[in-house]
Amino acid sequence: MRSGRTAYSDTERHAPRRGKSAEESLVRRGFWGKLRRFAASLPFAEDLLAAYYCAFDRETPGHVRVALLGALAYFVLPFDAIPDMLPLFGFTDDAAVLATAIKLVSDSILPEHREAARRALARIQ
Repeated sequence: MRSGRTAYSDTERHAPRRGKSAEESLVRRGFWGKLRRFAASLPFAEDLLAAYYCAFDRETPGHVRVALLGALAYFVLPFDAIPDMLPLFGFTDDAAVLATAIKLVSDSILPEHREAARRALARIQ
């Protein structure tokens, strides 16, 4: 953990930036609605939320943000390799994309991102 960092609220440090990318806008628009619809059936919901909080943390390095925003955009997009509506298999590709992104940037997903994810998940379930 980086020194001098403290826990933050779910919206703190996640204010929109100037010059947002198209992926960032897409994720901000579609993430919460889709998560609320499927949170109960997603075994990787906490990781998904931790990735979200890390991606929108102003202190997260740019290359980490890009990797996580790409994975989150894939989750939000209505079209993907395996349709999300298929029972048991629908989110398999989303989970694989997210797991790959998290593995690449795991050092940047901090305990405070995971704590914010747990709090958010408790509110929406």
